[in-house]
Amino acid sequence: MDTEDTYDGQATRAGHVPRPATSPEHPPKPRHAPGGAPGQTPALADWISTPRPAAEPGVWRYGHTPRAAVEPERTPDRALASGALISFLGCVLVWSLMRNTYIPFWDTPLKLFTPDSWWAANGEPVAKTGGVQAKPIYELLFVAALLYGFGRLGNWRTVWTRLVVARGPVVQALAVVPLAYVTIVLVHNYQLPIRQLVEGFLTFDGDPVANRALMDTTRTVIDVVLVLAFALLGGVVGLVRRFSGAGGAAQPASADRPHPPAPLPGGEDDPVRWPQVRGAGLVEVADRLEGEAGGGRMNDVDYARIRRAWDSVRVDPSRMRAFADSVRDKGAGACVHPSGDRDLPVRAARHDLLARQVLLGTVEDGVRNPYARRGTSLALDPDVLGTSLLAVGPSGTGKTQRLVRPVVESLALQALAGQAAVVAVGAAGAQLGPDAAYDVVVRIGDPASVYDLDLYGGATDPDEAATLLAEAFVGDVPGIDVRRAATALAQLLGPFRTAYGRFPAVPELRELLDQVPAAFDALRRELAADGAQRAMLRELDARTRQHGAHGDPGPALADRVALLDRPAFAGFFDTTGQGRPFSLRALEHPIRVRVDLPERGHADASRMLARLLLAQFNAAAAARADRSLFAFLAFDDASHTLTAETVRGVQRLRSAHAGVLLTLRSLDDVPEALRTPLLGAVGCRMAFSGVTTWDGKRFAEAWGTEWVETRDVTHRTVFADQPLTRAIHAFRKLVTGKAVTTDAVTVRQVERERWSASDLAHAVPPGHAVLSLTSVKGERAAPLLVRLAGTA
Repeated sequence: MDTEDTYDGQATRAGHVPRPATSPEHPPKPRHAPGGAPGQTPALADWISTPRPAAEPGVWRYGHTPRAAVEPERTPDRALASGALISFLGCVLVWSLMRNTYIPFWDTPLKLFTPDSWWAANGEPVAKTGGVQAKPIYELLFVAALLYGFGRLGNWRTVWTRLVVARGPVVQALAVVPLAYVTIVLVHNYQLPIRQLVEGFLTFDGDPVANRALMDTTRTVIDVVLVLAFALLGGVVGLVRRFSGAGGAAQPASADRPHPPAPLPGGEDDPVRWPQVRGAGLVEVADRLEGEAGGGRMNDVDYARIRRAWDSVRVDPSRMRAFADSVRDKGAGACVHPSGDRDLPVRAARHDLLARQVLLGTVEDGVRNPYARRGTSLALDPDVLGTSLLAVGPSGTGKTQRLVRPVVESLALQALAGQAAVVAVGAAGAQLGPDAAYDVVVRIGDPASVYDLDLYGGATDPDEAATLLAEAFVGDVPGIDVRRAATALAQLLGPFRTAYGRFPAVPELRELLDQVPAAFDALRRELAADGAQRAMLRELDARTRQHGAHGDPGPALADRVALLDRPAFAGFFDTTGQGRPFSLRALEHPIRVRVDLPERGHADASRMLARLLLAQFNAAAAARADRSLFAFLAFDDASHTLTAETVRGVQRLRSAHAGVLLTLRSLDDVPEALRTPLLGAVGCRMAFSGVTTWDGKRFAEAWGTEWVETRDVTHRTVFADQPLTRAIHAFRKLVTGKAVTTDAVTVRQVERERWSASDLAHAVPPGHAVLSLTSVKGERAAPLLVRLAGTA
């Protein structure tokens, strides 16, 4: 049960998943905790219990709360301040008229509902009656009603939030100082009925000294209460915590996105207590897992891996006993990955393994983005990566560090959790993570490489192997039919495999394509020795007749194979079983692979191998019997890698629970006939800052248009007929220097491009990108301007 069968890996040749290039060790401590950014350390229980509501594609779901779909109408700050000032002056006027008895009958309701014996002839309360307490209560309620009414009328709360709180905690704390001072002065002068209210409930005796002491104590208590109230209003407590460091890192507040409540810790539905495992009767197992999480011995990878193992138990109940035994024996280390790793050596991005997301950046809070997405965090997950992603941007824009590595790292973590298989392809020296983060590292052209690459992709059918090789060798050569090239290769691969029980190595394949007599005669003798191989002899005869004919793809194939028949590749692409070849047929297992291509010294060979890997991935992903794992292939540089057939294969990957990531410096690195089909084949498109207008035009066409509301303002000069009006207009023009005009506003709906080619080329700031997403379910996210993580 340690691997639950679905975790059991196997190499194409040896029957086991390839082991890491370095010896497995205990995983070092990650640079930051699962749900937090560097510098924050939320507990695993808090990370698990944080809500992850359903959201649009690309939304970072960890603790997400949706914003309103439409931006509320925003009153200008000047109008808000003016309205608040006018309403405040009105409130002061009404309050002054009330205090000076210029408003008749304002206290009539009080006297209607109280006994007449409480009131003297002048309207003042009689001593030692209930009127002494009733009048200040009524006055305080009247003042509170005035403040509430005029406060609502003048939007005082909005003014305080936007003009004071938004400017920072220091400004907020300073702003309450004059308010507190004025309020205390008014209370001391008996203008606000707070002292009257409190003193009305006090009992005085005949001792003047004691009475004075009681009055002073009362005044002090009232002052302290008022100061504390204004301190809370000014956020002084949070400010003190901020400067003392007791409150930790400050979290940005947003009225549109309040932090969602977390589940009640320790409840029956608390995921930390594994309620589903308890419900199945495995109380001891659930207690062990809960203790591992509470004791700090379980990380986010462990939780995701064991949860996936439990999901497999629910599908196949016969595994329940093995699952329970594994958890009892190993605790958080149960059902571990075949490599023995429980985490990556280092994490360069923020990940959420429960939602299977990696954080890429933040959607800019600007008018170019939909209001509901402004300021939200943007993330990628298998649901959108399953439609494949194309990223275009010049060198130095951060395609590797801010896109490829975070995505590969996320899928490597998911592979450790038994949820994905990932293959990263890049030039030697590309920053795609340390060797210890991968199970297999293939360094083509490096004699110290532990692993080799299977040139035939684990295929056993000569026709299938020939199709893959033809696509890689001559798929980018104009004028050569790939199907004829595949036929020519099949006419050699089939007889060779029949004769020797294996496919030819690179030198042998080159000799056969060049029609070297010694190689051809040896193969013919092997086939002739077995009289039952007449069909294979006919294949050889057909290849001999076609060799040298017009349109024969043999010479072009031989030239491309010669790129691999170099001393630097001696010992690679072995087919005799002496090496340790890696095949993409291993995608049925949660494997982490990195392929380093010799881009510097052998650029043409590297591109050809990249085409071969893409073709093999398309075939292997579609041929998997078990598609429960998400298979992903990431190219750090996909220049000159795409062919017509591979583009069609990329489009079919979404139905095979697989996807690819293709990065290009420019769309010019793709044949012109494939640029439009490529943009149509992928569901996610990403344009980094600095793209050319020619590339921007392709993206603009792919993203289409939208209906927007425009306002056209026409200024018309006012011509007055009356002499007085003309004089006023003339004076106004003399003072302002502008003629008196009226504005005519025309509002209409027009269709415009979401992002124009010029905007993509010139309006995207450095460290930003424009990204559109499509999920495998067909949900779409409009192109968003994103500030990538790590950008100031």
